[in-house]
Amino acid sequence: MKRPNLSIRSRHALEGYGFVLPWIIGFLLFLAVPLGRSFYYSLHTLEPSPAGLTATYVGLLHFREAFTTDINFLPLLQSTMTAMLTQVPLILIFSMLSALLLNRPGRLRGAFRGIFFLPVIIASGAILRELLEQGAARLPIFAQQDLYVKLGRFIPEQVLEPLLLYADSLTLVMWDSGVQILIFLAGLQTISPSLYEAAHMDGATKWEAFWKITFPMIVPMMFVNTLFSIVNTFTKADNGIMNHLMNVVFRDNNYGYGSAIGWLYFMFIFIVLGVVFALFRRSMSQSEGRG
Repeated sequence: MKRPNLSIRSRHALEGYGFVLPWIIGFLLFLAVPLGRSFYYSLHTLEPSPAGLTATYVGLLHFREAFTTDINFLPLLQSTMTAMLTQVPLILIFSMLSALLLNRPGRLRGAFRGIFFLPVIIASGAILRELLEQGAARLPIFAQQDLYVKLGRFIPEQVLEPLLLYADSLTLVMWDSGVQILIFLAGLQTISPSLYEAAHMDGATKWEAFWKITFPMIVPMMFVNTLFSIVNTFTKADNGIMNHLMNVVFRDNNYGYGSAIGWLYFMFIFIVLGVVFALFRRSMSQSEGRG
C-alpha cells in the first residue's frame, strides 16, 4: 500500500492533532455535558421543589444582573485583570532567568529544579488558600522595617507604591514559576550548541548570542508559558472572581446566576487568550519569514 505523500507541515499538523486527540475525547466524555448544563442553568432560575430543582426560563436576565445589579462582579473582574497584568510578566521574567541559570552545568542542577517545582505540588488548592490566609505569601520585611516611610523620602509616591507592590508579590511569583521554568529548560536544551559556537567564531558576545539565538528559539515556549500563566492567574485560589462564584453557588445556592457569572468569566478569559494568541502568532510568523 502506497503511503500518502504529505509535506513536513502536514505531518507536524497530524502529530499535533494526535497529541490533542486524548484531550478532545476526554472533553467530549466528561466536560461537554456539564458545560451544556451550566449554560442551560444560566438561562434559567432554579428553585427547589419536591421533585428536585425546577427551572424557569429567564433568558439573559442573569447576564444583565452581573453588570447592573451585582456590585462585586465588575470590581473583582478589574482587580483580576490588574493582577494578571502585573504578575504574568514577573513570572515570565523570573522563570526565564531561572531556567537560564539552571541550564548551566552544575552538580546540584537537578536538586534546584526540584526545589523550584516543589511549590507546584505543595502550594495548590486548599493548602494555598490556607497559606495565603496566614500571610505566608507576603514578605514581612516591608511591614516590619517600615520601608514605605523610609524610601518615601527619596522615591516619589507614584513610583514607590508599584515597586513595593511588585516586590511584595515575589513569593507568589516564585511559587507560580515551577512549570514555566521546566518548559523554558526544555526549550533551552533543544538549542544546538553549534549555533553558539558559530556565533562565538564570528565574534558575537554572550549578550548578542542571547538576543540573536536564545531568545528567538524560546519564543514558542514563552507563548506556552504566557497562556499557562494567564490561565493559572485567572483560576488560582486567591482569585476574587472564583471566590465570588463559589459563594454565589454554594453559599447562596443561586445556581442560575452562578452559571451566568461562570460563562461571562469564561468569555472574558477566552478573549484575553485570543489576543495573546494573535500577538504571538504574528510575531512567530514574522520571525519565520511568513509575516
